[in-house]
Amino acid sequence: MGAGSPAVANGSDEHCRWILLLRNYFLHNDLRDRPGPSYQQEWAQGFIGNLRSGFTEGALGLGLDAHAFLGIKLDGGRGRAGTGLLPVDAQGHGQNYASAGGAIKLRMGDHLLRYGEMTVEAPVFDTGDKRLQPEYASGVLLDSRLSPDLLFQAGRFTRFKNQDGSSPHDDFSGYGASTRATAISLAGIRLFNSRDLSAALYASRLEDTWDQGYLNLKARRGSWTLDGNLYRTRDQGTAQAGDIDTLAYSVLASYRRDAQTFTLAYQRVDGDTPFDFVGGDSIYLANSVKYADFNGPQERSWQARYDLDFTALGIPGLKLTARYVRGRGIDGSRAPASGAYAPQDPQRVTSGGRHWERDIDLHYTVQQGSAKGLQMSLAHVSHRGNDAQDTRDIDRLYLIFEFPLQGLL
Repeated sequence: MGAGSPAVANGSDEHCRWILLLRNYFLHNDLRDRPGPSYQQEWAQGFIGNLRSGFTEGALGLGLDAHAFLGIKLDGGRGRAGTGLLPVDAQGHGQNYASAGGAIKLRMGDHLLRYGEMTVEAPVFDTGDKRLQPEYASGVLLDSRLSPDLLFQAGRFTRFKNQDGSSPHDDFSGYGASTRATAISLAGIRLFNSRDLSAALYASRLEDTWDQGYLNLKARRGSWTLDGNLYRTRDQGTAQAGDIDTLAYSVLASYRRDAQTFTLAYQRVDGDTPFDFVGGDSIYLANSVKYADFNGPQERSWQARYDLDFTALGIPGLKLTARYVRGRGIDGSRAPASGAYAPQDPQRVTSGGRHWERDIDLHYTVQQGSAKGLQMSLAHVSHRGNDAQDTRDIDRLYLIFEFPLQGLL
């Protein structure tokens, strides 16, 4: 993953815009390591609406961003629910759900301040959008363009809404840490974000849990790209998740030749606990892929990836990605006994962990006609590992249709 650019309003458009994303999502899980029934399957229709106002006139402009969501169950009865698409009731049935929220925004020049419920994109805290509903966080976020090549971002968030929930008072949970009864703060800069050489430096604090720093360096030259990401995490305050001292990093190199891109990546975690994070996309390491994050304690992993753009073959809008990741050397036996990452079963072997994941993605965007903009994604994931690691064995199938509608008010 890589760091995206925060949006900073330039005041050139004072119109109120509406966007409605129709998302149809089918997800099938075959849990290969579960005794008895392993079948999970849910199918749902989502409606994600966003309303983005312009700004009032004057040096300090005032505006409002609002969003609303409706998720309708199409399939997901008792015994088949639990994929994360829908909330599940006490009887094990998937449920319809809805939510809404918004944020007030203030603009002064190239500085944008938002207060309320919003999505967030930063390498130390990134709300995910991997299921029917996006995740949201409530708090304050500042995006500032200090110069054409320098972007500054800072924020603090105290309330959270999960992808399968309606309440803004949920908790984001990681591998052991949680946002429960705490807040997360962040600050960072991005330098030369649109040039061939770019960098990002961030810091965050999950109160009474950890302090986390992040560094990204990315270089592009011709058909080559080199991307490096590094995180350093240490426990903080009352250390609610226990002692943490983890260094995690990845290096990715890719080469593009006509319609094809070839990628190799290496990732390593140094520490007695996993590299942990809260927020569905808050890990920008190269080997965090569709199912596994390859972030176990002492884990070393490598990735081989192949991308093909069918435009050069006469099929514009069609893209293929094939990926294989293998991790080894996972050792959870030295995690602090009093912390959140301690082995739950003292009889279980927790060293020598290894696993692999294979992903195949096919994505098509309609290029013209009345269905222009319709996106269709078909993906298959297989994951296997031994008993000394915690990620479950699974075969997963995704089928997603997305159609955006938008206009001005």
